[in-house]
Amino acid sequence: IRCWSNIPFITVPLSRAHGKSFAHRSELKHAKRIVVKLGSAVVTRGDECGLALGRLASIVEQVSMLQNQGREMMIVTSGAVAFGKQRLRHEILLSQSVRQALHSGQSQLKDMAIPVLEARACAAAGQSGLMALYEAMFTQYSICAAQILVTNLDFHDEQKRRNLNGTLHELLRMNIVPIINTNDAVVPPPEPNSDLQGVNVISVKDNDSLAARLAVEMKTDLLIVLSDVEGLFDSPPGSDDAKLIDIFYPGDQQSVTFGTKSRVGMGGMEAKVKAALWALQGGTSVVIANGTHPKISGHVITDIVEGKKVGTFFSEVKPAGPTVEQQAEMARAGGRTLAALQPEQRAEIIYRLADLLTDQREEILLANKKDLEEAENKGRLALPLLKRLSLSTSKLNSLAIGLRQIAASSQDSVGRVIRRTRIAKDLDLEQVTVPIGVLLVIFESRPDCLPQVSALAIASGNGLLLKGGKEAAHSNQILHHLTQEALSIHGIRDAVQLVNTREEVEDLCRLDKLIDLIIPRGSSQLVRNIQKAAKGIPVMGHSEGICHVYVDTDASVEKVTRIIRDSKCEYPAACNALETLLIHRDLLRTPLFDQIIDMLRVEQVKIHAGPKFASYLTFSPSEVKSLRTEYGDLECCIEVVDSVQEAVEHIHKYGSSHTDVIITENEKTAEFFLQHVDSACVFWNASTRFSDGYRFGLGAEVGISTSRIHARGPVGIEGLLTTKWLLRGDNHVVSDFSEHGSMKYLHESLPLPQRNAN
Repeated sequence: IRCWSNIPFITVPLSRAHGKSFAHRSELKHAKRIVVKLGSAVVTRGDECGLALGRLASIVEQVSMLQNQGREMMIVTSGAVAFGKQRLRHEILLSQSVRQALHSGQSQLKDMAIPVLEARACAAAGQSGLMALYEAMFTQYSICAAQILVTNLDFHDEQKRRNLNGTLHELLRMNIVPIINTNDAVVPPPEPNSDLQGVNVISVKDNDSLAARLAVEMKTDLLIVLSDVEGLFDSPPGSDDAKLIDIFYPGDQQSVTFGTKSRVGMGGMEAKVKAALWALQGGTSVVIANGTHPKISGHVITDIVEGKKVGTFFSEVKPAGPTVEQQAEMARAGGRTLAALQPEQRAEIIYRLADLLTDQREEILLANKKDLEEAENKGRLALPLLKRLSLSTSKLNSLAIGLRQIAASSQDSVGRVIRRTRIAKDLDLEQVTVPIGVLLVIFESRPDCLPQVSALAIASGNGLLLKGGKEAAHSNQILHHLTQEALSIHGIRDAVQLVNTREEVEDLCRLDKLIDLIIPRGSSQLVRNIQKAAKGIPVMGHSEGICHVYVDTDASVEKVTRIIRDSKCEYPAACNALETLLIHRDLLRTPLFDQIIDMLRVEQVKIHAGPKFASYLTFSPSEVKSLRTEYGDLECCIEVVDSVQEAVEHIHKYGSSHTDVIITENEKTAEFFLQHVDSACVFWNASTRFSDGYRFGLGAEVGISTSRIHARGPVGIEGLLTTKWLLRGDNHVVSDFSEHGSMKYLHESLPLPQRNAN
């Protein structure tokens, strides 16, 4: 029993079982019954006179989409007063213009004053037109809408409450969208907020409280409150330090500063928060978001239901650890401290991590065993992914060796002077290497990636956010713990953060103010999804690894089968594995060609024939569906070319600019191939599998980049650095260098300081 305006009543229908709100955004996709509250600022135009028709049409489209998915949608709308104000102003202007034209002449029309319009009269004039507009819009999606007008008094009478409840349930049963609004034509003037001092009592004095009231009455799963601000902020929106609060918990009111209410409407943000908390207490999840921003209003409702990070989500479950935003801030602060360390200190951290990988081998393998057992029991991972997930003693030993290489090669990576110029007398300019900032590395099924990437970030002085796949959760947890243990020897364990919250990858890709570079490590589909989702953050990587081996007429018989076997069969799931084998036409029906085919059959490689290769055969293997295929398994395509020039053209047309190889003893042909193939890695008489940071002597890699700016190929420490310019002067000003100034530009190149020999 709750008291409402000093009248006790039951706030929840008798048939309602105690409900519980969703704990995480990712669960919102399961919401069946949803109330969308449209604030006055969302529904009305900027001049507060008339409706924002385009915005309203977009909202109706989203609601219709969700309704047609089988959800039960309800709308609590404002806008009747604004629509009525537009109609009444038009009538008054028309009436005044006629009278003044008769009595005063046209010259005074521009001086006409519009009288102050009473809100209830505006509501009476606008209610029918607003509903007619909604009906017309929903009809476009074959959805019927029904209007329900309520007042505070309708909730005082138990019979009226039951009638309202029954009406709404019947409309939802018939797949009709109820459009609900306070009956502003007869509603009394607003009361003081005396009954909103806590969340135990609420009365319908604005559409925020109405939406909350109905959400609880109707056992709604989700209440979406759309306003003209992005959500809740820890200081007034628009101020320099204002930060959007992603998740708001009961009891966090002291962390919020309320500004003024929106330009129109009865309820300000404080009223929205109190209404939201009241609904949350009643078992309804709540999200407050911006419904007016032109870039997001077209999909804000569907984004919220899909669990994307939009607005402020109200939750009763407070996680034990920091939010991902807080983790990113800690990583940035830790990265700056890391960059300020001496090179020997950063190397010391990496050496310590290498030692921990071997010292704690048993604990690491035990955690990895748990991941493997869970993956096998669920049966969700293909064999190549299970192989990536697996750790072994030899893998850990190789990791430790690679980390020590990184430590040894990182002595002068940060702060290295790469250019010195004397601009003028006593005015010297330097370009020096600096960390990029905060890196977000997203990886699948590869726990060995965590210490590799961590070591590279430490060596380059970057803060690091790691998002691993849930299939490697146990392995990632212990490897991250060991990384933080190594960092703690210099008190900067926060520089490397493992994201354990239920953050969707797409949401992480939107943190453009906190993350400077995203590096995906995983399937081509993962990389493509991240490249698509990243909003204003550069992505380093490759979406596909379509690697070619071209066998020339002058190829060595001994080298061909060895290189092809290693390129395709040593690790077929790797991005640097052979996918398309190009063979010179003159080699068809030769002993060398037969040896290649026999070797592939022995290794159980499934062969797909390219169009030209198939034309030479009476009975050919299955013809390839696309020459741009990355198989990632014991499969490959064989195609025929007439020359090295045609091989180069084929690679440019169908390749992914990753790694391409020529096998030949003709040096001139080889050099032509090396110079003309426009890929990140181009090899002569060597396996494609050499395209790897460890094998290149980089110690490890954060990935292989096929982009054409910043870094290309296996990316080690150098690819995680950028530069800044340092100018040292003595009272220099630009005006001294003008035509009649006293100084002249020199622009002399100066010698670079000696690099550390170690």
